[in-house]
Amino acid sequence: QVQLVESRGGLVQAGGSLRLSCAASGRTISRYPLGWFRQAPGKEREFVATISWSGISTYYADSVKGRFTISRDNAVNTVFLQMNNLKPEDTAVYYCAARSPIYASTSSDHSDYTYWGQGTQVTVSS
Repeated sequence: QVQLVESRGGLVQAGGSLRLSCAASGRTISRYPLGWFRQAPGKEREFVATISWSGISTYYADSVKGRFTISRDNAVNTVFLQMNNLKPEDTAVYYCAARSPIYASTSSDHSDYTYWGQGTQVTVSS
């Protein structure tokens, strides 16, 4: 079914920026709510951002609000995460996820998502 592949992670200095990309294949994701999550070593997976199928509605974790922006381009089956003013505490593996289109709403709960990418590493140095 839906396959998700994250890319464009990397190593940056504090205060720098990265733009993550997640490309979907197998099915069109135009009607799927999408989200980004992250997990640092020894930590639980945490919510970062989510976006509705239309791209109109977005929601962010308090820790990234004002610094990160989620967006999507349904024409190319891709969701993005623009990360600005990165901090060392942002260091983690970042995962994109898709929720089943049978649900009308977005969610900040990782258990509500069906499809997951393999993750891309983001490391922010002090």
